[in-house]
Amino acid sequence: MAHPIPAHSTPADLADQEFRRDTPVGPARHADTAHVLPDSLKGGGVEAGQGGGAEPRHSGGAVVWRSRGERVSLRWHLRPAIVAGVLIVLLLPLGVGVLTTGSMPLAPADIWAALIGQGEGPAVRVIEGIRMPRLVAGVVVGAALGVSGAVFQAVSRNPLGSPDIIGFVSGSATGAIVAIIVFDAPARIVAASAVVAGLVVALVVGALTLRHGSGAGYRLVLVGIGAGAFLGAVNDLLLTRSQRDEAVGAQQWLVGTLNARGWEEVLPTLVAVVVLLPILVVLRSRLVMLDLGDDAARQIGVPLGSLRVTSIAIAVVLAAFATATAGPISFVALAAPQLVMRVGRSGTLSIVGSAAMGAVLLVASDLVSQHLPLALAAPVGIVTAMLGGVYLLWLLSRGR
Repeated sequence: MAHPIPAHSTPADLADQEFRRDTPVGPARHADTAHVLPDSLKGGGVEAGQGGGAEPRHSGGAVVWRSRGERVSLRWHLRPAIVAGVLIVLLLPLGVGVLTTGSMPLAPADIWAALIGQGEGPAVRVIEGIRMPRLVAGVVVGAALGVSGAVFQAVSRNPLGSPDIIGFVSGSATGAIVAIIVFDAPARIVAASAVVAGLVVALVVGALTLRHGSGAGYRLVLVGIGAGAFLGAVNDLLLTRSQRDEAVGAQQWLVGTLNARGWEEVLPTLVAVVVLLPILVVLRSRLVMLDLGDDAARQIGVPLGSLRVTSIAIAVVLAAFATATAGPISFVALAAPQLVMRVGRSGTLSIVGSAAMGAVLLVASDLVSQHLPLALAAPVGIVTAMLGGVYLLWLLSRGR
């Protein structure tokens, strides 16, 4: 029995209609379609009334918001939203920990006085010029990496599809190393070189994979891993052929650190996150459709080519800006999206949750790096690499 498609339908509604069309009515239909639809499309939802001005109706733990005129619709599940809210709240004590940690001990009262403009003396200079930029850098870099990893994993349908695994971060590192070693460039030029190099690598890898259409997600991972290995070798070659002082400066940047980060390095990444994150939130409903497979997604009207190009371009820009600010930071983009799905038990893409988890992971790792035993203060990139190795072994041991 054919089911008419309403005039105003979200992509999730179209997906459900597509798989209802030729299936029997009753329990058999649900048994046939349950394994096909991704978790985000199963069960009921919350839909705004016609005209976009009515209150949404709650059903099945999901919420659908439609703009006036119903040209834009957003769907989210309550459990991932709660997880994202808890993670954002968790950032508050972590932030206090970062602001109170350092060679000059500061009490929370000193921090509050400095933030509201009533502080004075060295405490204000330390908070406003050193520790607050470091904290904001950790939040925005972690959020950018978490969102970038979520997009790559959605497009490739692979939990290993993150920018640090498939070569884009290595490309940004190559641009920064060339700027440091070859041109002895200042910090602003180094950051710009990292962004440009990351975009160039993305264009090359995308040209080699996305044009093939079907199966492009798996080729994206494979080609990206190859590009990352090649660029890693180029980076090592540049370091071994450079002068000692230049090599030391480049190696410090390659480790990945939040030390000595000022507002000049933080603001570009902050602007990128504020501008690009809402775009990915709008695209999320279509990115979820990629779980259906290319053929099914294409049948329900998902523009695969433009969706992949747009989402990957945004993810690469976020990863490049994050790398330009803090250097190559591993593990965060790989683990944040998967941890959100496991904690939220939703099995679906969460853009805001991935951003919040990435920020929490990086700020927490930065706090740990400053409290290592035996006074072994280490860059945050080393801490995240250690955690990432353990996480990757755990992920592979589970056969995922």
